[in-house]
Amino acid sequence: MGSNQLMIGRPEATEYAPYYERYISLVTAPDIVVQLREQINETTAIFSSGGESKAEFRYAPGKWSVKEMLGHLIDTERIMAYRALRISRSDPTPIEGFEQDDYVRNAPHARCRLRDLVEEFACVRKASVFFFRSLDADAWLRRGIANKAEVSVRALAYIVAGHELHHRKMLIEKYL
Repeated sequence: MGSNQLMIGRPEATEYAPYYERYISLVTAPDIVVQLREQINETTAIFSSGGESKAEFRYAPGKWSVKEMLGHLIDTERIMAYRALRISRSDPTPIEGFEQDDYVRNAPHARCRLRDLVEEFACVRKASVFFFRSLDADAWLRRGIANKAEVSVRALAYIVAGHELHHRKMLIEKYL
């Protein structure tokens, strides 16, 4: 899975809501598609490292388990990729936000085996890589409304990568 070799550059601050700077700032790779692809092996290895025995661990009462965190990454990536798809295809319809805690609470992730979630994450990420690498220069720069704020396709790709890096850091610091 190679990159499409477009030098799309980093998104500018006008391409996303200020909240997302916390994720975008974590991405340092010069090619976002390569970054997304490389994260597959890195993240699956980290989530697999604790094994099923640590999959239910919560670092504090009310916090997500390892499996729930991974499920959250999967759900969020699907939503961000969906937003990017709609915007890249010039769909002008505003896209609603989502409440992450409701998604985690109502998802089947806590009942799944960790190894199945790890495989699902890899599959979802591979689909995202295929999608993003297929975009032309114009599509990367298209903007739309998601969660009541303007966002570009390239910002969404950076948000996906940075969101994962954010949760990977939390996993290492608080769970493993």
